[in-house]
Amino acid sequence: MDPGRRFTVAGTTLTLFMAASCTRPEPPAQVQAVEVPQPKAATPEHPPSIQYQAHISAGQTAPPAGNLVNARKGDKASAEAGATLFATMNCDGCHGGGATGWAAPSLADGRWRYGGADNEIFQSIYYGRPKGMPAFGGLLGPDGVWILVTYLQSLPVPGNVPTQSWEKP
Repeated sequence: MDPGRRFTVAGTTLTLFMAASCTRPEPPAQVQAVEVPQPKAATPEHPPSIQYQAHISAGQTAPPAGNLVNARKGDKASAEAGATLFATMNCDGCHGGGATGWAAPSLADGRWRYGGADNEIFQSIYYGRPKGMPAFGGLLGPDGVWILVTYLQSLPVPGNVPTQSWEKP
């Protein structure tokens, strides 16, 4: 066999071998969908701002206030979905597992820097807070934020809280 033909046969064999050994990478594992019950009442597309005493607005002028109501309050299925969403959105990366605190404050100790009422927690998650808390309203939408609020409000307050309260008694 002449050298040119030998080179062609070797090249063809090598090409076929490489093509046969190539496999497509497996697609990433799909995230399990969580069955989320529908809220009892419709939530507005873009939630209004709220007014509360602990909030200081820029220019000392509060935005127009509305009334935010958690239609999922006390719903165990929403709280379970919120636990999954808390981990999926990597909230535990800052707030620790079970929201007990790590690089960011504990959300389970019953003490809140920006208010612990449902609408105040909603405001913090939806619009974010200075010095580290990003706004998640654009990613989750109002319904997703209410699911997180329901989860956080379902967490039991531990008997021994190792830090001091932000508010004076």
